[in-house]
Amino acid sequence: MANREQIINEQQIGNVYASMRSEINQIYSKITELEMEVNEHNLVMGAIEPLDPTRRCYRMVGSVLVERTVKEVLPAVKRNREGIEEVIARLNEALEKKKKELTEFELMYKIRIKRGEREESGEEASGKKEGAAQGVLVGPA
Repeated sequence: MANREQIINEQQIGNVYASMRSEINQIYSKITELEMEVNEHNLVMGAIEPLDPTRRCYRMVGSVLVERTVKEVLPAVKRNREGIEEVIARLNEALEKKKKELTEFELMYKIRIKRGEREESGEEASGKKEGAAQGVLVGPA
């Protein structure tokens, strides 16, 4: 019965670990998406900055295309870009926190990632003592 409890615990540890890695991947994806939006804002700003401020300009607000002037649109695009950059900074902070939590979790449960036939840890399989705490092996996410 103790062996079954150990398997359940290892499965739970593996599930929590996979969940943590999934969260980190989602944050990476969102940061990448927002960085692409910042680049798009930079392209728009680069295209309209040299134009006459009174020139007609169109902007999407929700799903509606509205007519404005360059003088009205340029500051709004700059504010949007700055807001996105702030969100990226907060996501980077959250990412670092999650990565630290993941590292602590790996150390707590002695988790090693098994990639193919090699393990990422610096220990050699032949150098381990039999019966020593082995930790939990988790496949690649």
